[in-house]
Amino acid sequence: MMQRTGSRTASSRPRQNHLDLARRILDVARERGMGPGAHLPEQFLATQCNVSRTPVRAALKLLTKQGLVEHETDKGYRLASGVSLAGAFAEPLPDPEEAELAARIIRDRAARRLDETVTVGEVMRRYASDRRTVLKALGTLAEDGLVSRAPGQSWVFAKLPDSPESQSDSLDFRLILEPAALTTPGFALDQDRAAALRRAMVTLLAEPDDRLDGNRFRRLDLEFHMLIARGASNRYVSGVLVAHHRLRGLPGAAVSSNVVRLRQAMHEHLQILDHLESGQVMVAADLLRVHLRLSRSQRPRAANRGVPPLAIRTTSHDR
Repeated sequence: MMQRTGSRTASSRPRQNHLDLARRILDVARERGMGPGAHLPEQFLATQCNVSRTPVRAALKLLTKQGLVEHETDKGYRLASGVSLAGAFAEPLPDPEEAELAARIIRDRAARRLDETVTVGEVMRRYASDRRTVLKALGTLAEDGLVSRAPGQSWVFAKLPDSPESQSDSLDFRLILEPAALTTPGFALDQDRAAALRRAMVTLLAEPDDRLDGNRFRRLDLEFHMLIARGASNRYVSGVLVAHHRLRGLPGAAVSSNVVRLRQAMHEHLQILDHLESGQVMVAADLLRVHLRLSRSQRPRAANRGVPPLAIRTTSHDR
């Protein structure tokens, strides 16, 4: 008999507030330009994150377990040697129980192992999980625009960009909204996040062609477009773009591109950032339109017809 997920894993899962604080600590380290071996004073981090030292210590222990931070009894905490914060966008921290369940649910939906509509009871039985964890997981997915409540105990998944036609529609949609997000008065670029993203992209571009990681590129690409979405002054434009990018980030949603196009797209990102950081928003919006049109021209028009790409891409733990 399968054990219930909640009773089996809850004690080994990190708490959400510790995860959030751990990510904030990494952001502080990036913003301060810290490198491997840099000291991480607990009181300094507590002040920067507006919390007490106790949760900071718990977050640092979590980062230590992940190999991102090192601890010595007499010297305290330091960034681990050999760790590049420029590439930290590609190094996700472990998820709490409900986030792991949410990832499994959306992964199974992407692979068509779940119907478009599910009930809480079905999810509980399938994943041997308790009602509280399932509702939290579905709530997390709802916040990201991936599911919505239906009458009764039912939940409906959002339409996935899982075919050449839907991916083409996705780019058309983004051509309408993303440049508008930049040009609408009040757009605010997160300068610290942009600087960290720039460093990560430059690091990736320095890799030789045979080591250029397509998955890492897609994570940086998504982060770049999320940066634009979150900077929009109109909350509705921002919300709908963020939700759409969440869909784009699902397993298998991206269409593979050749190395030449990956490098070209990354240079386009950097050029757009150059103009955003110098306040030339209209020029950045024009470059963004060109970038999206070039990306659209790379999309296959008829490949995999009848077999959604998301349904044919699996990993060993999904089988």
